[in-house]
Amino acid sequence: MEATVSLKKSQALFLDRDGTLIIDKDYLSDPAGVELLPGVAEALCQAMGLGYKLFLLTNQSGVGRGYFTLDTVHACNQRMEVLLDLPEPGFTEIKIATETPDEPHIYRKPSPRFILEMIEKYRLDPQHCFMVGDRWSDVKAGLNANIAPIGIDDGSTSIRKKVKAAGEKRVKFFKS
Repeated sequence: MEATVSLKKSQALFLDRDGTLIIDKDYLSDPAGVELLPGVAEALCQAMGLGYKLFLLTNQSGVGRGYFTLDTVHACNQRMEVLLDLPEPGFTEIKIATETPDEPHIYRKPSPRFILEMIEKYRLDPQHCFMVGDRWSDVKAGLNANIAPIGIDDGSTSIRKKVKAAGEKRVKFFKS
């Protein structure tokens, strides 16, 4: 009997949180303030149904600045997960970068470190991985990790302007 070999690629979505999954509220520190963007839960369920692993990568400099604690960020993330109501396992991993913009960027986007670590850890195929976010730092993290970036265009055109100014042609856009 011949062994069956799976040709399915190991694929993933790396997702920003604020402005991508939930409404961006500067320095969100109250779980009651977490509001999903329309259609996000359905889109993530559909992606999971297609075999994508989901990873959350969020810059939370409010922790580094002393505005709120890491426990506060965890509470907001837990509220978001309840609202999303994703099938198990939900997010494969969540990474919170607490560095401020003036500190060295270890995990803070545009650093690709988290993405690269997850690609290695989960044996993901970079050609089937995407970084999705609403800011240039999200797009740049995907580019720095050599995966496809998808910019969330909220209509302000700021992300499109930054991508155009950088001369970057590999970025795809999704309108929110």
